[in-house]
Amino acid sequence: MASPDQTLANRTTTKLLDALRDHGNEPAWAQIDARYRPVIRGLARQLGLRENDAEEVAQQALSEFVRAYREGRYDRSKGRLSSWIMGIAHHTTLRMIRAGRRVNTPGATAMADVADEHTLRSIWTDERDRAILERALNIIRDESSVDDRTLRAFELVALRGVPAAEVAAQCGMNVDQVYVARSRVTKRLRSLVETLTAAFEEDD
Repeated sequence: MASPDQTLANRTTTKLLDALRDHGNEPAWAQIDARYRPVIRGLARQLGLRENDAEEVAQQALSEFVRAYREGRYDRSKGRLSSWIMGIAHHTTLRMIRAGRRVNTPGATAMADVADEHTLRSIWTDERDRAILERALNIIRDESSVDDRTLRAFELVALRGVPAAEVAAQCGMNVDQVYVARSRVTKRLRSLVETLTAAFEEDD
Protein backbone atom coordinates (compact mmCIF):
# COMPACT_ATOMS: atom_id res chain seq x y z
CA MET A 1 0.00 0.00 0.00
CA ALA A 2 1.29 3.48 -0.87
CA SER A 3 2.26 5.74 2.01
CA PRO A 4 0.34 9.04 2.44
CA ASP A 5 3.42 10.91 1.21
CA GLN A 6 3.68 8.74 -1.89
CA THR A 7 -0.04 9.13 -2.60
CA LEU A 8 0.29 12.91 -2.48
CA ALA A 9 3.44 12.78 -4.59
CA ASN A 10 1.48 10.94 -7.27
CA ARG A 11 -1.29 13.52 -7.42
CA THR A 12 -1.61 15.41 -10.67
CA THR A 13 -0.72 19.08 -10.65
CA THR A 14 -4.42 19.95 -11.05
CA LYS A 15 -5.38 18.10 -7.87
CA LEU A 16 -2.55 19.68 -5.90
CA LEU A 17 -3.48 23.15 -7.14
CA ASP A 18 -7.10 22.61 -6.18
CA ALA A 19 -5.97 21.60 -2.69
CA LEU A 20 -3.60 24.57 -2.51
CA ARG A 21 -6.55 26.99 -2.61
CA ASP A 22 -7.14 25.99 0.99
CA HIS A 23 -4.64 28.14 2.91
CA GLY A 24 -4.59 25.61 5.72
CA ASN A 25 -3.74 22.62 3.53
CA GLU A 26 -0.13 22.13 4.59
CA PRO A 27 0.25 18.68 2.94
CA ALA A 28 -0.62 20.18 -0.46
CA TRP A 29 1.90 22.97 0.01
CA ALA A 30 4.53 20.46 1.15
CA GLN A 31 4.03 18.41 -2.02
CA ILE A 32 4.16 21.46 -4.30
CA ASP A 33 7.37 22.41 -2.50
CA ALA A 34 8.82 18.89 -2.80
CA ARG A 35 7.88 18.73 -6.48
CA TYR A 36 9.23 22.06 -7.66
CA ARG A 37 11.96 23.11 -5.21
CA PRO A 38 14.69 20.79 -6.60
CA VAL A 39 13.79 21.78 -10.16
CA ILE A 40 13.97 25.51 -9.42
CA ARG A 41 17.18 25.03 -7.45
CA GLY A 42 18.72 23.11 -10.33
CA LEU A 43 17.67 25.77 -12.84
CA ALA A 44 19.27 28.50 -10.73
CA ARG A 45 22.48 26.47 -10.45
CA GLN A 46 22.58 25.88 -14.19
CA LEU A 47 22.19 29.63 -14.73
CA GLY A 48 25.27 30.15 -12.59
CA LEU A 49 24.35 30.57 -8.92
CA ARG A 50 26.08 28.78 -6.08
CA GLU A 51 24.18 26.16 -4.09
CA ASN A 52 23.16 28.41 -1.17
CA ASP A 53 21.91 31.17 -3.44
CA ALA A 54 20.12 28.65 -5.68
CA GLU A 55 18.29 27.40 -2.58
CA GLU A 56 17.32 30.97 -1.74
CA VAL A 57 15.97 31.42 -5.28
CA ALA A 58 13.85 28.30 -4.82
CA GLN A 59 12.44 29.59 -1.53
CA GLN A 60 11.65 33.04 -2.91
CA ALA A 61 10.20 31.74 -6.18
CA LEU A 62 7.94 29.21 -4.46
CA SER A 63 6.70 31.81 -1.98
CA GLU A 64 5.95 34.21 -4.81
CA PHE A 65 4.21 31.47 -6.79
CA VAL A 66 1.92 30.45 -3.92
CA ARG A 67 1.05 34.05 -3.11
CA ALA A 68 0.26 34.86 -6.75
CA TYR A 69 -1.70 31.64 -7.24
CA ARG A 70 -3.86 32.24 -4.19
CA GLU A 71 -4.49 35.79 -5.44
CA GLY A 72 -5.88 34.28 -8.65
CA ARG A 73 -3.11 35.53 -10.92
CA TYR A 74 -2.50 32.23 -12.70
CA ASP A 75 -4.55 31.85 -15.88
CA ARG A 76 -4.25 28.31 -17.19
CA SER A 77 -5.56 29.35 -20.60
CA LYS A 78 -2.49 31.53 -21.12
CA GLY A 79 0.16 28.87 -20.61
CA ARG A 80 1.46 25.91 -18.68
CA LEU A 81 1.97 26.11 -14.95
CA SER A 82 5.60 25.06 -15.34
CA SER A 83 6.22 27.97 -17.72
CA TRP A 84 4.81 30.38 -15.16
CA ILE A 85 6.90 28.96 -12.31
CA MET A 86 9.96 28.79 -14.58
CA GLY A 87 9.51 32.48 -15.40
CA ILE A 88 9.31 33.38 -11.71
CA ALA A 89 12.44 31.32 -11.03
CA HIS A 90 14.34 32.92 -13.93
CA HIS A 91 13.50 36.46 -12.85
CA THR A 92 14.37 35.66 -9.24
CA THR A 93 17.73 34.28 -10.37
CA LEU A 94 18.42 37.39 -12.45
CA ARG A 95 17.63 39.66 -9.50
CA MET A 96 20.01 37.73 -7.27
CA ILE A 97 22.85 37.75 -9.82
CA ARG A 98 22.41 41.47 -10.46
CA ALA A 99 22.43 42.10 -6.72
CA GLY A 100 26.01 40.84 -6.71
CA ARG A 101 25.62 37.29 -5.47
CA ARG A 102 28.59 35.07 -6.24
CA VAL A 103 28.25 32.76 -9.18
CA ASN A 104 29.71 29.40 -10.09
CA THR A 105 30.74 30.11 -13.65
CA PRO A 106 32.27 33.05 -15.56
CA GLY A 107 29.70 34.80 -17.71
CA ALA A 108 26.79 33.60 -15.62
CA THR A 109 25.13 37.02 -15.69
CA ALA A 110 25.20 37.02 -19.48
CA MET A 111 23.91 33.46 -19.63
CA ALA A 112 20.98 34.24 -17.35
CA ASP A 113 20.27 37.41 -19.34
CA VAL A 114 20.24 35.80 -22.77
CA ALA A 115 18.69 32.42 -21.93
CA ASP A 116 15.66 32.10 -24.20
CA GLU A 117 12.50 30.07 -23.67
CA HIS A 118 13.96 27.03 -25.44
CA THR A 119 17.11 27.04 -23.30
CA LEU A 120 15.18 27.52 -20.08
CA ARG A 121 12.74 24.77 -21.00
CA SER A 122 15.57 22.37 -21.80
CA ILE A 123 17.26 23.05 -18.43
CA TRP A 124 13.92 22.80 -16.63
CA THR A 125 13.10 19.43 -18.21
CA ASP A 126 16.52 18.00 -17.38
CA GLU A 127 16.25 19.15 -13.77
CA ARG A 128 12.68 17.87 -13.52
CA ASP A 129 13.70 14.43 -14.75
CA ARG A 130 16.63 14.38 -12.32
CA ALA A 131 14.35 15.35 -9.43
CA ILE A 132 11.81 12.68 -10.39
CA LEU A 133 14.49 9.99 -10.47
CA GLU A 134 15.81 11.03 -7.05
CA ARG A 135 12.31 11.07 -5.60
CA ALA A 136 11.56 7.64 -7.01
CA LEU A 137 14.77 6.30 -5.48
CA ASN A 138 13.85 7.81 -2.12
CA ILE A 139 10.44 6.14 -2.24
CA ILE A 140 12.10 2.78 -2.96
CA ARG A 141 14.54 3.32 -0.08
CA ASP A 142 11.58 3.82 2.24
CA GLU A 143 9.72 0.73 1.04
CA SER A 144 9.95 -2.31 3.28
CA SER A 145 9.48 -4.60 0.27
CA VAL A 146 13.05 -3.87 -0.91
CA ASP A 147 15.71 -5.02 1.52
CA ASP A 148 18.87 -3.01 2.09
CA ARG A 149 21.18 -5.54 0.43
CA THR A 150 19.10 -5.64 -2.76
CA LEU A 151 18.97 -1.86 -2.93
CA ARG A 152 22.69 -1.52 -2.28
CA ALA A 153 23.49 -4.02 -5.02
CA PHE A 154 21.28 -2.10 -7.45
CA GLU A 155 22.83 1.27 -6.60
CA LEU A 156 26.36 -0.07 -6.98
CA VAL A 157 25.89 -1.89 -10.27
CA ALA A 158 23.25 0.30 -11.96
CA LEU A 159 24.00 3.80 -10.68
CA ARG A 160 27.72 3.70 -9.94
CA GLY A 161 28.81 1.26 -12.61
CA VAL A 162 30.64 -1.10 -10.25
CA PRO A 163 31.32 -4.49 -11.91
CA ALA A 164 28.81 -7.18 -10.92
CA ALA A 165 31.50 -9.48 -9.50
CA GLU A 166 32.77 -6.72 -7.23
CA VAL A 167 29.23 -5.87 -6.14
CA ALA A 168 28.59 -9.52 -5.35
CA ALA A 169 31.65 -9.62 -3.12
CA GLN A 170 30.68 -6.41 -1.33
CA CYS A 171 27.06 -7.44 -0.76
CA GLY A 172 27.56 -11.12 0.06
CA MET A 173 25.77 -12.29 -3.08
CA ASN A 174 26.61 -14.26 -6.15
CA VAL A 175 26.65 -12.57 -9.55
CA ASP A 176 23.26 -13.97 -10.55
CA GLN A 177 21.69 -12.48 -7.41
CA VAL A 178 23.20 -9.10 -8.29
CA TYR A 179 21.55 -9.19 -11.71
CA VAL A 180 18.25 -10.22 -10.15
CA ALA A 181 18.51 -7.31 -7.72
CA ARG A 182 19.23 -4.91 -10.56
CA SER A 183 16.28 -6.20 -12.58
CA ARG A 184 13.87 -6.09 -9.65
CA VAL A 185 14.70 -2.57 -8.55
CA THR A 186 14.91 -1.28 -12.13
CA LYS A 187 11.37 -2.51 -12.78
CA ARG A 188 10.06 -0.81 -9.65
CA LEU A 189 12.02 2.36 -10.38
CA ARG A 190 10.70 2.56 -13.94
CA SER A 191 7.13 2.23 -12.68
CA LEU A 192 7.60 4.98 -10.11
CA VAL A 193 9.27 7.32 -12.59
CA GLU A 194 6.38 6.87 -15.01
CA THR A 195 3.84 7.57 -12.24
CA LEU A 196 5.66 10.62 -10.91
CA THR A 197 6.18 12.00 -14.41
CA ALA A 198 2.48 11.58 -15.14
CA ALA A 199 1.75 13.66 -12.04
CA PHE A 200 3.22 16.60 -13.97
CA GLU A 201 0.69 16.02 -16.75
CA GLU A 202 -0.41 19.65 -17.05
CA ASP A 203 3.21 20.74 -17.43
CA ASP A 204 4.16 18.42 -20.29
